[in-house]
Amino acid sequence: FSLGDARRPLHETAILVEDIVHTQLINLLQQAAEVSQMRGARVISAEDLLFLMRKDKKKLRRLLKYMFFRDYKSKIVKGIEEDDLLEDKFNSNNTNKRQKLAQDFLNSIDQTGELLAMFEDDEIDDVKQERMERAERQTRTMDSVQYAEFCESRQLSFSKKASKFRDWLDCSSMEIKPNAVAMEILAYLAYETVAQLVDLALLVKQDMTPKAGDPFSHAISATFIQYHNSTESTSVKSSLDSPENTPPPTPTPPASAGQQHLGKTPSGALGNGGIGQDSTKSKQRKRKKSTAACGMEAQSDAIQPSHIREAIRRYGHKIGPLSPFT
Repeated sequence: FSLGDARRPLHETAILVEDIVHTQLINLLQQAAEVSQMRGARVISAEDLLFLMRKDKKKLRRLLKYMFFRDYKSKIVKGIEEDDLLEDKFNSNNTNKRQKLAQDFLNSIDQTGELLAMFEDDEIDDVKQERMERAERQTRTMDSVQYAEFCESRQLSFSKKASKFRDWLDCSSMEIKPNAVAMEILAYLAYETVAQLVDLALLVKQDMTPKAGDPFSHAISATFIQYHNSTESTSVKSSLDSPENTPPPTPTPPASAGQQHLGKTPSGALGNGGIGQDSTKSKQRKRKKSTAACGMEAQSDAIQPSHIREAIRRYGHKIGPLSPFT
């Protein structure tokens, strides 16, 4: 929800995203264990994960900023005063341990100076900027209750429940286990993986939205066409079963003059079958109809599993004039 999906995401989509994130993290842990074993270490540390991410400059820069903010948060939690902050500029072994650890390791493997330049780079992250703008557009039409729920969902992370996250990755069965700093990085990468899946799925959803007069509508993937047709058939079936499409009741003959004179009314006008109940039934039908419409609207706005699968296919597909030969 906080990353751009609907307020009530689909359960099938959540299960698919969880499976993808779990698979990616397990593969990353296996690669990090191999790197750790090559350098003769007993645990998986932050150096192993930084080494695996050294070629992706943008994600590595984002990770370094995260490690810097984790150090800064530790300072605030420990309640360091301003005088201590000035002293820590000269002695940052304790408070800036994550940043110093990353800087020392990148300094040992950097031959061109590109990696160390990231610590002094203040370039705006386009991906983070786009996510912030999308979140701002989301909150424009929210009321106070929805905004409180949105803020609460933005505070969720994998690092708050470290023990459950470790059990989810089954770290106890590994010969070389990750240490605390490595688990922080893995939790951050898990969140970033979910965010990137949502980013790509929203682009796929935008591309798959049929537009009138679009000459490229025939190029939409078959998975979306199949889902779209099934949705239309479901909506048609529900509309046929709705109370508005039921045949009208048989009209009753008008009351005679004698009945009107004696104060009698036609059957169904008193008691449980009176006009009051008819109005109540009509209100209930309208309420059910509006609830169903809101549910269908929320479901149509939510990211579908087909969007996630198409995003994965596009992300893994090689693009370029020489892609058939690589």
